Amino acid sequence: MNRAIPSKARAVIIGGGVSGCSVAYHLAKLGWTDVVLLERKQLTSGTTWHAAGLIGQLRASQNMTRLAKYSRDLYVKLEAETGIGTGMKQNGSITVALTEERKEEIYRQASLARAFNVDVREITPGEVKEMYPHLNVSDVVAAVHLPLDGQCDPANIAMALAKGARQNGATVLEGVKVAAVHQKDGRVSGVTCVQNGETFTIETENVVNAAGMWGRELANLSGVTVPLHACEHFYIVTEPVAGLKSLPVLRVPDECAYYKEDAGKMLLGAFEPVAKPWGMDGIREDFCFDQLPEDFDHFAPILEKAVNRMPMLETAGIHTFFNGPESFTPDDRYYLGEAPELKGYWVAAGYNSIGIVSSGGAGMALAQWMNDGEPPFDLWEVDIRRAQPFQKNRAYLKERVTETLGLLYADHFPYRQMATARGVRRTPLHEHLKARGAVFGEVAGWERANWFAKPGQAREYKYSWKRQNWFENQRDEHLAIRGGVGLIDMTSFGKIRVEGRDALAFLQRLCANQMDVAQGRIVYTQMLNARGGIESDLTVTRLSETAFLLVVPGATLQRDLAWLRRHITDEFVVVTDVTASESVLCVMGPKARALMQKVSPNDFSNAAHPFGTAREIEVGMGLARAHRVTYVGELGWELYVSTDQAAHVFETLEEAGADVGLKLCGIHTLDSCRIEKAFRHFGHDITDEDHVLEAGLGFAVRPQKGDFIGRDAVLRKQEAGLSRRLVQFKLTDPEPLLFHNEAVVRDGRIVGTVTSGNYGHHLGGAIGLGYVPCEGESEAEMLGSSYEIEIAGARAKAEASLAPMYDPKAERVRG
Repeated sequence: MNRAIPSKARAVIIGGGVSGCSVAYHLAKLGWTDVVLLERKQLTSGTTWHAAGLIGQLRASQNMTRLAKYSRDLYVKLEAETGIGTGMKQNGSITVALTEERKEEIYRQASLARAFNVDVREITPGEVKEMYPHLNVSDVVAAVHLPLDGQCDPANIAMALAKGARQNGATVLEGVKVAAVHQKDGRVSGVTCVQNGETFTIETENVVNAAGMWGRELANLSGVTVPLHACEHFYIVTEPVAGLKSLPVLRVPDECAYYKEDAGKMLLGAFEPVAKPWGMDGIREDFCFDQLPEDFDHFAPILEKAVNRMPMLETAGIHTFFNGPESFTPDDRYYLGEAPELKGYWVAAGYNSIGIVSSGGAGMALAQWMNDGEPPFDLWEVDIRRAQPFQKNRAYLKERVTETLGLLYADHFPYRQMATARGVRRTPLHEHLKARGAVFGEVAGWERANWFAKPGQAREYKYSWKRQNWFENQRDEHLAIRGGVGLIDMTSFGKIRVEGRDALAFLQRLCANQMDVAQGRIVYTQMLNARGGIESDLTVTRLSETAFLLVVPGATLQRDLAWLRRHITDEFVVVTDVTASESVLCVMGPKARALMQKVSPNDFSNAAHPFGTAREIEVGMGLARAHRVTYVGELGWELYVSTDQAAHVFETLEEAGADVGLKLCGIHTLDSCRIEKAFRHFGHDITDEDHVLEAGLGFAVRPQKGDFIGRDAVLRKQEAGLSRRLVQFKLTDPEPLLFHNEAVVRDGRIVGTVTSGNYGHHLGGAIGLGYVPCEGESEAEMLGSSYEIEIAGARAKAEASLAPMYDPKAERVRG
């Protein structure tokens, strides 16, 4: 590992933990022999060496589960390939529930596991006791067993991956610290590093930041955003316990604890609700295989519950009290992919205590992404492009990670909101809405009114897997939009101006729909990849001959900006983020026209302002650009108002709205209305892995207009036929709820999952969307089947439709 530092490399990987070693291994396997991995001290000396090494296959989505299963399989075979023992054993895992709410959660996870083809079964407390004789099961209400989960030796896995990388031609160097990453013309051009006081420069076009808890600081040197922060992470290891034999990994999330038997000793680890951030002032230069000071008082509440849960701990001596740092992110998901700020700068960091089970698959996926220029499948939930620039702020990160560590074992209730580091991004209407009862949620840092409390009602969430405390509030808001008029603040929309001499030609190449439209026309479209998958779901408004406004979800803004900028070639085009310049007030419902006529002298008839057009209007004493478009499926306008006039326009609408029953509505209602109309949600119903035709969006694709990215894939799919289709489901029983990831059952067999769900208050039942295989089938054959949705092990009958169940001919939208 002390070979000479080369002057050139195809890729330089910074960081010798399990993540960096995995990327090096997989790049070398793909034939990238001139790969160099640089480790500042020794391999595994950051977090990897003290990781617990738990291998749990089931993750929150199909592709994250796919990566975890890949890691498990890789670690099983690495020993034979490299001769280094990985300690991998598939001793299974058990998760126990101590409350009815947790029972619902783990049973929903079991249904999800079946949908993902993960071996799972629900077991009784008595069966838990048989498998785990040391456990007190007196208050256990339910449990789930995954027999192919397991545990491993993290440091040896990293060493095996490093050896495998070297066997395939990669160079792995220790004791080399990176001082700078160079760039030229917006792309990585080289790395300067220091070894034994000597400085070297490696010419390269690809750098991988796998620096773990050093990752944010390293990224800052290159103007790249990697928001993560280290926390202290605690566990104890007992002295050897007589008669302690091999046991499954045990998780007791209601007590924030996990247990792992290893070599006759018991390891007890914790994910405490309020964590301790560490390293706020940076990490000292000589940090290597270091432990942090003990804090027994902090760990004591966990240990106290553990002694009751596993009485043998009362007499077992403590061999090790361990405290070590590891990095956490603002949303508990790691970062993968190319940074939007700099071409050739790749990230694989921020693993939130699941680095061992994730790194095998993540290294494979990133290597494939670097090799092919696109991810192998949908990786949006861990994509670095979801990070917001402000999130690298250290005060924000320090506060947020006190919560995210504990959220790993907290109840994963639907609609759960972050409690820390709030209020960073607010719309101009924030205080107005707060004064009127708004209860806020947060997306991409934006504070958004999710629902409105009634007078005297607590302005807080009371979480549950059943109907939550705001269910009736949402119902009233939903029915107001369906029968009257509602107002929603959607300022958090991402807004992008694309302008210049070649703006039209540029957008024609990137967008699937026809962009050559008259000034003032609004076009609903997708930007596709070469596979026909959906990279972006947006509306484009032509403002002038050379200027267009693109409106995207707030959460995808950085991704969409990066996609646009990446595809500029020699065109004269300027792409500008103008999100903060305008507020968006959505006036929606059958009485929307009546309200608009009260506040504006402009004509809002169909003839004067048809659907799919935008124009400047007067509102009160101000101006707005009124877009006749909807995401709720009703007559309505999105009013784009300069931020300085937003409060005035809101007050004008509110005052006039008293005569027509105007109701303030939240994001939860926007979502329940859109799902009744089967409008797709990016990141759930449509992703870069979902073909635009199979998503049912062929109406927004115009192959006849000429070439665009993804056109060939569209034509191929048209010729070959669809292999699956996105279907809308409605539960016939009005009681059960759908959220996301429930199993779709067709004629008694699980065929997929619900991609998104909400309650259809107008239709009178829970509504979900989900893909159903349909190779060689007609619509009649698909819809002639019997459908059910499996929720926490129970199956509920469902109606299925390919057309929207609400207003299928869009008569209400067109007024």
